[in-house]
Amino acid sequence: MDIIFGIILPVFGTLGLGYAAARFGAFDEAANRGLSLFVFNFALPLMLFRAIAQAELPDAMPWGYLLSYYIGAFGIYALAMFGGRVLFGRRLDEQAVLGLGAGFSNTGMLGIPLVMTAYGPSAALPLFVMIACHSLLLLPPTTALIEAAQGGKQSPGAMLAKLAKSVLATPIIWGLSCGLAFALFGIEIPGPLDAVAKGLGSAATPCALFALGASLTRYSLGGNLREPALLVVLKTVLHPLIVWVLATQVFDVPPLWVATGVLLAALPAGITPYLFAQRYGACQSTVASAVFLSTLVSVATLSALLFVLRP
Repeated sequence: MDIIFGIILPVFGTLGLGYAAARFGAFDEAANRGLSLFVFNFALPLMLFRAIAQAELPDAMPWGYLLSYYIGAFGIYALAMFGGRVLFGRRLDEQAVLGLGAGFSNTGMLGIPLVMTAYGPSAALPLFVMIACHSLLLLPPTTALIEAAQGGKQSPGAMLAKLAKSVLATPIIWGLSCGLAFALFGIEIPGPLDAVAKGLGSAATPCALFALGASLTRYSLGGNLREPALLVVLKTVLHPLIVWVLATQVFDVPPLWVATGVLLAALPAGITPYLFAQRYGACQSTVASAVFLSTLVSVATLSALLFVLRP
């Protein structure tokens, strides 16, 4: 009951309220854009900065945590590409978009609020490690595959430089990095800064969830649902299962890091795959349906995992 009333209902209830507000016209696109900018540029970076700065760093990095997650992510990516080719006759660029749709989690809008609500500030460090690597590892191969398939002339070095610039310009990365610097050098957060970070950071979770719910009104189920269903099963069921097996049976990963990694793997598809589908004109309806459907399915799958994963 503590999990239901303390985590599940607040998280998904806030998300549902945002969806209803946008669906019935009480919260328009301009308002949602403003709220999303506030969340990503201020609230989430400050919340994570404060949590990381006050965290107790481990003596050694649990590399098994990263290996468990990303072996799983790239395995799911490959399975989605294989399914797209064999089952649906997709081209290479379309296969890459499907792979990203199955392997890229919604860490920002849902992952951070959910994990921090479930496990508290102690989970900030595993979150930092994953978020810092997520885009850097998954987006370059996707871009390379699509560019190669569509005859793009952008060099690998140019693609990596563009991605690095994009990542470095992300406020969340700056918040995490500054928090890590404070923790490494044992710097105490000055009182006024701590008060600001605490105040704005406390708004991060409800605002992020409300904005995510409102943004889901952009997506809908349409067309043949076989492809989206494949991505949803790979993303919300198989990915967390692979991560759990690797983290507990192959690598020696601390319990909190196991729980965080599995929960992040079970997240629904992020919005980034849809942006790739739009940009390159590949599998737009499939990925849009997968984003919407995986978010609905994750209400059940994430709820079940929260009962099981108690570090």
